Amino acid sequence: MDFMTLLQVLESTIRLATPLLLACLAGLYSERAGIFDIGLEGKMLVAAFFSAAVAYQTGSVWLGLLAGIASSMALAAIHGLASITFRGNQLISGVAINFLAAGMTVLVAQDWFQQGGRTPSLIGGARFEPITLPFTEALADVPVLGPIYGGLISSHTILVYVAFAAVPLTWWILYRTRFGLRLRAVGENPESVDTAGVSVVGLRYAAVAIAGLLCGIAGAYLATALQAGFVKDMTAGRGFIALAALIFAKWRPWYALWATLLFGLLQAISIRFQNIPVGDFVIPVQFMEALPYILTIIILAGFVGKAIPPRAGGEPYVKER
Repeated sequence: MDFMTLLQVLESTIRLATPLLLACLAGLYSERAGIFDIGLEGKMLVAAFFSAAVAYQTGSVWLGLLAGIASSMALAAIHGLASITFRGNQLISGVAINFLAAGMTVLVAQDWFQQGGRTPSLIGGARFEPITLPFTEALADVPVLGPIYGGLISSHTILVYVAFAAVPLTWWILYRTRFGLRLRAVGENPESVDTAGVSVVGLRYAAVAIAGLLCGIAGAYLATALQAGFVKDMTAGRGFIALAALIFAKWRPWYALWATLLFGLLQAISIRFQNIPVGDFVIPVQFMEALPYILTIIILAGFVGKAIPPRAGGEPYVKER
């Protein structure tokens, strides 16, 4: 593999890892507060549809982004209502959100656009365009450094930079603020938080809302930056891959970054290298496309027992009288 091919693979890795990273951080906030969120996939899917639909209708990608975030947070509110207020089963609530999103997006898309459950292609101001960082042109002719800076660091959409900036921000919030301390405590021992006079319900709703926000950005990125419109089931299991990455990362933000980059790398390799000859045998394209999902299974099988989730995760809190 030559240098330019490696650079292209790494560039694709960053683009493909971005929605996984946002969804993984969304799950991190939610599960750190004790709310398991299987519905990451559904929230991303709804956000992808509404961001693409509104961006197409208005011609403004920013209005599309707001619509995607709003739709994702609406589903997050439903999940919070079911699992926090009514103390329902969090896994069932998440699965229900996934089914709701999968059916609703296709139904509404067909009713609005009559294109088989997809939106028209986005052009112009309805899409996020790559940003050229300062000094890109000045460094373009510098060997090695120029291509790395111009292709790997620069020339991404703003949502990519938002996703990567969210990692240190999440670390700072969780480990350097009072809100983060309380959020982590409510996922480990909600009784002690309640005893201290802090609202367990309020903290858990805040965590679910943040998860909805991040899933909204992830879904909008898929439809308005990574691709140019919405198609049926375009999330393609990314929400579940993000959950596997979260387990692999042991619910820590910096580990989540490296875990999602690993998944993004596998996806980039599967797209770039297909029908690879190995002696007299050719590795089929289907195997390469299945690599990220195979890794998901391996991680879930090998790390679930070793990664210890928040102790109060999945358990509804009932305040003692």
